[in-house]
Amino acid sequence: MLTFERFLSEDLCQDNFLIAGAIRSFFFSPWYSFARLPVGKEPEPLRHLLKIGGMSAAAIHRTLDRAQWWKETTTEYRPLKGKTVANLFFEPSTRTQLSFALAAQRLGAHVLYFQSEGSSLAKGESLLDTVQTIEAMGADVLVIRHQSNDVLPQILPDVSSAIVNAGTGTSEHPTQALLDLLTIRQHFGQLSGLTVGIVGDVLHSRVAMSNILALRECGAKLVFSGPTALVPVELTQFGAILPIDDLIDQVDVLMLLRIQLERHGQNLNLDPSQYHRAYGLTDHRVNRLKDEAIILHPGPVNRGVEIASHLVTHPKSRILTQVNNGVYARMAVLEEVVQGQPTLHLSHQAS
Repeated sequence: MLTFERFLSEDLCQDNFLIAGAIRSFFFSPWYSFARLPVGKEPEPLRHLLKIGGMSAAAIHRTLDRAQWWKETTTEYRPLKGKTVANLFFEPSTRTQLSFALAAQRLGAHVLYFQSEGSSLAKGESLLDTVQTIEAMGADVLVIRHQSNDVLPQILPDVSSAIVNAGTGTSEHPTQALLDLLTIRQHFGQLSGLTVGIVGDVLHSRVAMSNILALRECGAKLVFSGPTALVPVELTQFGAILPIDDLIDQVDVLMLLRIQLERHGQNLNLDPSQYHRAYGLTDHRVNRLKDEAIILHPGPVNRGVEIASHLVTHPKSRILTQVNNGVYARMAVLEEVVQGQPTLHLSHQAS
């Protein structure tokens, strides 16, 4: 039988080293004790947001409270006026990059944009030199997306600006998890006790890893489905792995993930139409969802693969709500890493 200690050991099979590494770094990091704060103890404000793993339920709900406040407020309040947020994206992005920019602008910050293509990296400049150059221009926050899992811990000791992870490798995408949890909490009023089904390419998904850690910390039940090669058996440490047709009528939240062909070391030979029939959200499956169930997808959506095209805008879909909530979740994060505990704050009983 695969034990939890065995899962975290160094001699795991190569196919699962990404998930194992991310989970090992969480449970063996100083942040793990932070995630298990005594009941009633207020977590410290974020200085950086490198990962969701290690944030307590109280800290997560506090950030969600602040995001909800920003969504609802009509107050003219610009806590980042005079500050500079630098968006450093070393991978393609639409939603994350633009929502971070909009979030910073709404908070009153100046925004610097960086794209690796056409930069001095092509001339041999190191990543650290690039980051330190941008910091020297006056950046107070560095929002970084990168293809490497370990880039942020490597540069952290050599920069003084706040760092926010905008998605790194296959390890984590913490603000995506926060906006997903915000969307779920808005609909159900809670996170604890809900059943969340994660379907698709879990192995290569930084979105899945951050959501697994955050949802588990907040008391949700997890179940998984997808091709065997992309849903490793080690996930049973977090929840059951089921055929999608066994899972579909059990979940309160159906979280669909795209097949990340750009991260596969080899061709999986997955035919899109066959994948859709076997694992995608079809008319038959959407009709079997619970009445109050919702559909999430982090985007970009491959229509006709993980979800039928016309179901993207189904009444149960919250895909565009996720995009909208991304702005407010990122406003809350940027505010906190710059200013610490917000002075205008709405309390929420973690549930």
